[in-house]
Amino acid sequence: MASLIIVSGGQEGEYLPLGRRTSVIGRAETLPLQILDDAVSRKHLRIRFEESENRYYAEDMSSKHGVFVNRRKITGETALREGDEILIGQTTLLFTDQDFDDRESALKHYKKVGEKARTTRID
Repeated sequence: MASLIIVSGGQEGEYLPLGRRTSVIGRAETLPLQILDDAVSRKHLRIRFEESENRYYAEDMSSKHGVFVNRRKITGETALREGDEILIGQTTLLFTDQDFDDRESALKHYKKVGEKARTTRID
């Protein structure tokens, strides 16, 4: 299964196991992952699992500010891959193919991903 980890914004460190279903993310209280960000619509982003392809797709739900995957604004369904960064409002989500038992294991995974992006210092 896959997960989303909030990597920036006021809720940094929270995560959502996606399961094999469709999840809607936004500001509405009734959503499985509520994003407390004034630039996020009540229903902002849909993450859909496609069983036949064993793949997840992101889709903007006609939000005011849009959805960006890896810094590119999406206009239709966009396939997600390990390590994709999704920006909604001022909040960045990390998509990972992994599922986690708890918040600590999700944060540990995020920190390992961040280490890969650091440059090596050469003197």
